[in-house]
Amino acid sequence: MKITRLLRAACAVAIAATGMSAVAQEKTGNKPGFALAPGTARIVLMRPTIWVGEQSTGGMAEPNADWTMQARETIARALADAQAGLGNVVISYDEGSSGEGALVSEYSQLFGAVAESVIEYQFFSGNRLPTKKRKDSFDWGVGGDIARLKSLEGGDYALFINVHDEYGSTGRKILQIVSLFAPGAAVTSGVHKGHAGLVDLKTGELVWLNADQQMGGDVRTAEGAAKRVSQLLEGFPGRPAEAPATAAAATASPTTGE
Repeated sequence: MKITRLLRAACAVAIAATGMSAVAQEKTGNKPGFALAPGTARIVLMRPTIWVGEQSTGGMAEPNADWTMQARETIARALADAQAGLGNVVISYDEGSSGEGALVSEYSQLFGAVAESVIEYQFFSGNRLPTKKRKDSFDWGVGGDIARLKSLEGGDYALFINVHDEYGSTGRKILQIVSLFAPGAAVTSGVHKGHAGLVDLKTGELVWLNADQQMGGDVRTAEGAAKRVSQLLEGFPGRPAEAPATAAAATASPTTGE
């Protein structure tokens, strides 16, 4: 009983510390002056980049093809349900005959790298770059050359989505519990992060980003994927105040990333 009480107390301290860290870091940013009214834009939903695997006892990320496939299917369904509620025309990316599939995949990877930089150097105030300290500063992008892609012609914005999940192995979870009794040796179990960002297809500027290193929802299940997509699209610009909860629309076809 004594050990059980100690475990509960230690877990409570860890959870409290995690919560304080989460509160301290920003998760959403907008380009100053950017506003999107409902019904005024055509948004291209890019193929989500999804990676799901296991975190080993030592903290190494090990891919799991079955979990990734499950997540690709559940997130595609969740996005299809969410599309009609975003307030503007949202269409799924179609490469068509452009032959730009590989290049577009590179842009998805680039977006992920930019999102990670925003988290590290702007959202986390402790690492904020001197040029990002101004309250009205949000100057990020993927480059103006994205405007040259024929497969994105007719679109006003591109919506990029990245999902990366590492589920802690049994060994990792045990190590996490043990570490609670070793001051200075905190070990976390699992990585669950995601980015959703809107890129202006005329300039390549990132005009809105929602990025979180501690997301919820088990993306391997339908319910968990719906929760994850809802979190990713929190604060999405142009969304009506009372958007329909669910409505079927075109289905995105995610690809495996990383």
